[in-house]
Amino acid sequence: MSNNHWDDPEQQDKSVAKQDAELEQTLAKAQKDPSSREWRLIEKIVSSLHVEQRRARRWGIFFKLLTFSYLFGLLGMYFIGGGLSPSKKESNERSPHVAVVEVRGVIADTADASADNVIRSLRRAFAAEQSRAVILRINSPGGSPVQAGYINDEIKRLRALHPEKPIYAVITDIGASGGYYIAVAADEIYADKASLVGSIGVTASSFGFVNLIEKLGVERRIMTSGENKAFLDPFSPLREEEKLFWQTVLDTTHQQFIRVVREGRGERLQDDEDLFSGLVWSGEQALELGLVDGLASSSQLAREKHDLEALLDYTFVPSPFDRFFDRLGVTFAEHLATRLSHQLLPELR
Repeated sequence: MSNNHWDDPEQQDKSVAKQDAELEQTLAKAQKDPSSREWRLIEKIVSSLHVEQRRARRWGIFFKLLTFSYLFGLLGMYFIGGGLSPSKKESNERSPHVAVVEVRGVIADTADASADNVIRSLRRAFAAEQSRAVILRINSPGGSPVQAGYINDEIKRLRALHPEKPIYAVITDIGASGGYYIAVAADEIYADKASLVGSIGVTASSFGFVNLIEKLGVERRIMTSGENKAFLDPFSPLREEEKLFWQTVLDTTHQQFIRVVREGRGERLQDDEDLFSGLVWSGEQALELGLVDGLASSSQLAREKHDLEALLDYTFVPSPFDRFFDRLGVTFAEHLATRLSHQLLPELR
């Protein structure tokens, strides 16, 4: 049996009772003599507790105010939107203007420059009664040929529905590959002299890990119910027949791209063997090759072609709440899965 009295519940109870009795005696003595050392100690303890409580209360109020300020700030961003209040934007829509739709970044189903977002913006821009023209402002290195194709087709449809409203493509920093695929659907294309234009080609890339897993002693096990179901598996050796077949897919997509460019630019294109090789040119060079019609900015086009200063942005912008939760990583897993599943898909770039 242990000799430690803390192992004995009865001894513990007696010890606690003794401490309580001593505390009661101290309090009673302090009450009889307010000038005693015990009373001063009690006053000091109570005062310290009061200060701590006030401090905790102040910090609680501060953090509550901070939280409410943050929430009200998000609400303000949601209602104010892209820098214009609803009333001011409605006022601008009631006066003559040139509509602007941005195509910014990679063109992909889950990106800001997706077909759904761009098409929604274009329909609003064309439908606006006071818009005299539409400028498609492009700053994109390319992306999905499917998404770019959807946008190209919709521009042609809207041009037919609204023949009185011209649409111009204005390339800023870069309008390459899928970005240029979209641009050729416009009536005219403009760029800056230093813009990057072209890259009329198709690419698809992946990695091969066959030698790596062999060095690590990893055995690859894969079972399929179709001869080519494991097509281009990165952990299996690349077969020559797979390579040849995939090249035919890329070549077919490339020919689709070339056909769209020829339809859009027509006789404006110069006869140059490198035109569809995937090279990219400066805006000045692109003008000589017939890839663009001139060197101008959006504001310059609005002034010179329509005698208007007003540019109104119709670009669809996700709500601040969506962007906030995206930053928190809520969509990280979905984005990662999409990127992995699309790794082998052809890209216009």
